[in-house]
Formats: sequence, structure tokens, C-alpha cells
Amino acid sequence: MASAINSASAVRGRIQVPGDKSITHRSLLLNALARGGARVRGAGLGGDCRSSIACLQGLGVSVLRDGDQLVIDSPGVDGFDEPASPLDCGNSGTTMRLLLGLLAGCGRFAVVVGDDSLSARPMGRVAGPLRRMGARIFGRGGGELAPLAVLPASLSGTQIDVPVASAQVKSALLIAGLNADGVTRIRQPARSRDHTEIMLAAMGAGLEIDGAELAIEGGQRLETIDVDVPGDFSSAAFWLVLGASHPDASLEIANVGINPTRAGTLSVLKRMGAKIAIDPNPAGAEPSGTLAVDSSSLSATEIGGAEIPILIDEIPVLAVAATQAEGTTRIRDAGELRVKETDRISATVSNLAAMGARIEELPDGMVIEGPTPLSGARLDSHGDHRVAMAMAVAASIAGGESRIDDAAAVNISYPGFFDELGRVCAA
Repeated sequence: MASAINSASAVRGRIQVPGDKSITHRSLLLNALARGGARVRGAGLGGDCRSSIACLQGLGVSVLRDGDQLVIDSPGVDGFDEPASPLDCGNSGTTMRLLLGLLAGCGRFAVVVGDDSLSARPMGRVAGPLRRMGARIFGRGGGELAPLAVLPASLSGTQIDVPVASAQVKSALLIAGLNADGVTRIRQPARSRDHTEIMLAAMGAGLEIDGAELAIEGGQRLETIDVDVPGDFSSAAFWLVLGASHPDASLEIANVGINPTRAGTLSVLKRMGAKIAIDPNPAGAEPSGTLAVDSSSLSATEIGGAEIPILIDEIPVLAVAATQAEGTTRIRDAGELRVKETDRISATVSNLAAMGARIEELPDGMVIEGPTPLSGARLDSHGDHRVAMAMAVAASIAGGESRIDDAAAVNISYPGFFDELGRVCAA
């Protein structure tokens, strides 16, 4: 499906983004480890989260929809069924990585598969450390690529140094550590989003946390908890950039998660000069609030180092903001983007260049000169939901009409995105 987008003369409205995708995945998978029932209110129900639901159902976990809630009833990790068919993770790397951590020590044989895109994404950064704990994981490409078979195994706690800060890798190891003998210690080069740690603590798990280092003792039993999921910050970031970059804009995004280990893009946009106001919500385990953004005069910035893990998903749309900022923006240390749903560095650079942006591709990022008026162009999402939405933002501030190929990729995380875009953008 190709979507046609014209320049917006003005941008106005109040937006409610879908429930946070990362928190929804974790509320499902962590509650499945415990025995009993739980409710997840405000869950994200895009394609990725539906993949997690389907995989848990394949293990004998009941997940039913009740209005805007998901109702979970799990037999607990000791009561999982041995799946009769492969567990299909679809396009969801989060599902596959966290599921590998769950399956590694649950004593069941299982095969995990994904779509063509996910099957080409390396899983060695999860499978390798899990094997060091004793997991028996086999797959294509020397055990790096799905389909991956997980055989019953006894896990032992060990110390694992994670070379690239990744919340998904860390979370998979913490989950596996719960089912290991002894203590599992994880050292990262920088902090990554901590949704898993917050939820595990709420479920009764004892964790040691010292900056970017964590430890968890095996054999702990979790208690199910109800979860209120705030709005997805990565989805809100598209509206923040649209509001700040468009010359006639005023947007409000309600009930957005603003966990500081997730919302690094807020800090970046503010130092670029974005007019963003935050009205915090004092309730809930996860920080949240309503965000308001207005047209802004943006200045270039440097993005890299320890910031990258807490804004990695928003880099394509931050590049769009940089095209409208005065000066030279440099984004470095983001090589992880090359092994997402597509090579997000290459896709972002090629699409923005087609619109007239002054942009240079680097091995681990990009350099953008601004401000540059963008022009409508034929754009390609490469099947990547974040690229599709970032280019839709670019098209809304560009002159003329743009067409985005494979725009339906947005259904992975934000099925109503284009309807919302049409509602807030005046022709």
C-alpha cells in the first residue's frame, strides 16, 4: 500500500497514542512467568504485541481481550505447554528476544520463527549469552538466525558483559536468570530502558541495580500484577517532531510514558529549542504525563554516546527534525540501526536525500545540514514502521505531494497513525 501525503498548512489537535509497546510486551511475558491472573489496561495492540500474545497462547497461557483491557491467566512457567507448532514472532524482535530468555530455562522444547525481515536479523547477542548460561539454542547461520530451536536445559547464573547496551538483551537475560541456579550478573556499557526492572520489582523479584550493572538471583517466584500502560513515547515522538518542525503547529499528546531511560528524545528536542511543555501524571509505576508542543525555531545538536540506547527508535524522526534545524547535526554511535526491521540509517538518508535534504550517511549514523526546505518525493518505508512514520512527518512539512510505499508497515506499532495524521493536518 502506498500512501499519498500533502503539505499541511497547519497542524492542530489533541492526540492519544497507542499503549506503550515495550511495556505491553513485558506486561504479557512477565505475567506469564507467574501463576494466576492479571489485567493489562491500555495495552498496545499493534502487530508486534499481537505476536507476543499469540506466542504465549501457544504455550498454554490464556490472553483474552475485554474492552480496552487484556486479561491474562497463566499456569506459570512450570505449567507451560510444550508447543505443538512453531511460535511465530511475526516482525517483532522484542517478542523473539524476550521469548528466548523465557524458553531457555522453562524445560520445554520449542521452535521460534519470524517473518522474512525478522529471520534476517541477528539473534546471536541474545542466544550467545544464554548459551553461556547453559541454554541449548540451535538455528541457521551458526545459531544466529531464526528459525531457532530451544531444547530443555538447566541454566546456571554467570556474569555476562553486554557489549552494546540493549534493553531487549538485558531483559532476556534477566528473565532467564529467574530460572537459573545462582546469581546472574549483567554489565552494560550504558543504561538502557528499565521497564523490565520496574515491573520485576513490582512482581516481587529481588534485583541489585548499580548504574548499568544488574544482578538477579535464580529461583525467585513472581506474583502477577495488573498493569496500567501509558501511551507509547516512541509513537509520541513523531507528533513532537511534527509540532516543533512545522511553522504553524500546536499539538497535545495525552498520557505519554516519559520514563527517563526511554524518553531521551525529549532532552534532545529541548536542547534543539523545541517548545515542549510537560504536565506530569503523579499516578502509576511508570512516569507519564501530557505533552504539549508548538512551532519552534530549532538549532542543530550532537547525538551520540550514552544517549543512543534511550532514543534509538526515534533517530529516523530526529533526522527529520535536524533537516529543519539551523546548523550541522551529527548522529553517531547508532550502528544498531542497521540491524532493525531494515537498515534504518540507509533508509532514512536515502529518503530524506530524495526530498532535498543535505544529509550524509556515516557507518554509525548521519550528518545533516539545516535548515533545508523539503520537497515532495516518492519515498519507501522498506517495510519499517518507524521509517514510514518518520517520512510521513517529513512529507507533512515538505512542499507538494509525497507518496510512501509500503505505508501499511505502521500497523506494526500504530495502526491508526495515518487517520490521526489526516485529522490534525489541515490541507
